Amino acid sequence: MAEIIKVGMADLKVCKAPDALTTLGLGSCVGIALWDTASGVGGLSHIMLPDSTKIKNNSNIYKFADTAIDELIRQLLKLGAVRARLKAKITGGASMFAFQSLNEELQVGKMNVIAVKEKLAKERIPLIAEDTGGSKGRTIVFYPQTGKIRIRKVDCPEYDI
Repeated sequence: MAEIIKVGMADLKVCKAPDALTTLGLGSCVGIALWDTASGVGGLSHIMLPDSTKIKNNSNIYKFADTAIDELIRQLLKLGAVRARLKAKITGGASMFAFQSLNEELQVGKMNVIAVKEKLAKERIPLIAEDTGGSKGRTIVFYPQTGKIRIRKVDCPEYDI
């Protein structure tokens, strides 16, 4: 029987199909789903900040886009994924508060999305789809077998990317 594995904030998990991964509360945070459909291996990271080098207490590598993606790739390969077949989808990166649009430095969601895209490009992992920005948080379920992400937002019907 398939299991839905919970991924917390500043966390990541990997699994094999038919299992799925879920994370709650993607506001300015970004959910990064990487998968290799052929092997049925996938992973989900819930990052909070774009760059570990800008923070003094950066011991949690899952918290940052730059270090979490490296670790996600490492764990996927260990589980049997083939690097050349990895694909990505991302969600989140919202501006949750009105004042954030007034100051570039407070646009954590936008900065997270940019950092994730830059890191994926550097790692040569194609970004297949994204659902980012806006002002509403997201809860997602990621299915590595197909690469589908089911997205829920407050006051919106569920949809897939």
